[in-house]
This record gives sequence, structure tokens and C-alpha cells, in this order.
Amino acid sequence: MSPPRRLAVPALATAALLVCGAAAPADSACRPLPDRYVVSRAEGVLPEGVDVRPDGTMYVSSDGTGALYRGRVTAPELRPFDAEGVTARGGTRGVHSDRAGRVFSVGGSRLTVHAPDGRLLAAVDAPAGPLGAADLNDLVVTPDAVYVTDWANPVVLRAPLEKGRVGPLEPWADVRGAFPGFPARYWLLNGIVADPAGRTLLVASNGTEAVWRIDTATREVSRLDLGDTSFGADGMVLHGRNLYAVLNYGAPHGVYVARLDEQLRGGTVVHRITGDRFDLPTTLARRGCRLYVVDSQNDDPPGTPPYTVTAVPDPVCGPAG
Repeated sequence: MSPPRRLAVPALATAALLVCGAAAPADSACRPLPDRYVVSRAEGVLPEGVDVRPDGTMYVSSDGTGALYRGRVTAPELRPFDAEGVTARGGTRGVHSDRAGRVFSVGGSRLTVHAPDGRLLAAVDAPAGPLGAADLNDLVVTPDAVYVTDWANPVVLRAPLEKGRVGPLEPWADVRGAFPGFPARYWLLNGIVADPAGRTLLVASNGTEAVWRIDTATREVSRLDLGDTSFGADGMVLHGRNLYAVLNYGAPHGVYVARLDEQLRGGTVVHRITGDRFDLPTTLARRGCRLYVVDSQNDDPPGTPPYTVTAVPDPVCGPAG
């Protein structure tokens, strides 16, 4: 694929969004929150993944160095998170935390789990796939497993969770059969989300410009029906029946929101947030009535500091947000 078109990013904004109302978490209700967060001012960081916890803690990963950064939604700057061993893999992409506060992240061929104080709790390596070495992209934590996408291979991997412990990371679903004849090397699996029970996965494939649905009981793979809309998402968030996705290839860059049916088999794109407010967005997180979108600058490495996350109102919440 040709590299995505580079977008101009406006100067670091000093304005703030005001979040009020019953939908906003208590610590941000009626307080001004930054509309842009500085992840790092060091050259070459290239932020990639983001997670925002219910208490307002934000984690951002670096594809450029492998480091993790941590901050709060009430403060405009993040700091390095001293997570043992993450920089050894060279780059970190997906990052998510679980209810216990453990921080799961992936990069290269390794899945790591860290305690909130940075202690390494687990490190699991993925085996090579049908096309070669794994290049892990994103993950989702369900009640009984961690599911991981592989950018370099058309497979979803799974590591069981048993009494809080992470088991081996192994190939679990080969998606090629859902689209016979499509070149295996161009599946380019990206974001992955799950329903709360972990029965259904939605997996983004940048190469096929589609999102694929996987039933975790049967491993049946089918295409999410969004009509004729090109939906080659990168990172995604599933909140109820609303699928939030970042698109940066095959469509104008930005955040797209699709309203899905009850079975998560199809839906309609109902909102688009595009324009020059983002600098090659890669993924997003949602908290309250705000979306936190990573400005990766990955189309022009090493990019230009500062590296940022942009916050925008969630259009599903309405203009009062």
C-alpha cells in the first residue's frame, strides 16, 4: 500500500473542553479538560495506542521506542511509565488495562502484562504465523482470554486467562477462509474489540478495508455488513452497539461511528469526525462523552515533537456532550 496522506496538525491548542452533566465522570464534571495532551517532547516517540481507565488514568504506547506513557485526563502532559522490559521489543502498539488495573500491551512478537507500579507480571511470545514472524498490533481482554491481532499474518492469537494468569499465546483463528483468494500478506489485521461477555470479536483489516466478526464459540468469521461503506479501520472501541473506529487509509482520516444491530453483524455509519485536527490518527479511547485520539505521525517518521493525543466530543452524546 502507498503511505497515507500526511495531514497538517494545528499548533498545540491551549483551549479546553468543558465537560458537564450526568454523563460525565465525577472527577471531570464541569471542569475544563485539555483538548490536546502531550505524550512526549522527545524525538522519535511516534505514539500508537491509547487506553483511558474509568478513573481517568491514560496510557499511551510508543511505536517508535516501545515505551509506555501515563497521565490523567485532567492534566495536559503525560510522563514515562516505568514499565519493566517494554523498550526491549523496539515498539509497542496496542495497550489496554483490565479491571484490576493491570496494563497489557503488545509489540513485535511479545505480549506483556505490568502492574500499575510498572512491575512485569507476565511476558508471552507469539509463535511465527503462516507468513513468518509475528508483528503484533492490538489486543482485547475478555473475561477468559486475551485476543491479539497480527499485522504480518492473517491470524488472531489467543492467550487464556486462568485465575488471573496469562497462558501461552497461540494461533486461534485463521481469517483467510472468510475471503478466499485475497492475498494473505495484505490482510493487515489492526484493531480488535469484543462484547462484554467475550462471545463476539470484531477485527479490523486495513488491507480488506473491512471489519470481520468472529464468534468465539465456533470461530466462524464473517464480514460486518456496513453496506457499501469502505471501513478499513485501524483502532476501534465498542461501547454498547456503537462501534468507534479510526480510519487512516481508503477514506478521509478521522473517527467514524457505526451503529450496529443487536447481534453485531451489521450496521450503519452515523457519524464522521474528519479534517485537519488529527495527525495520522491510529486509534482511540472513550471515556464519558469524550474520545481520545492518537496523533501518531507514523506516516513521516520520526515525526515532529511534541507527540500528542487529541480529545474531541463524542458525537453520540449529542452537542451538550
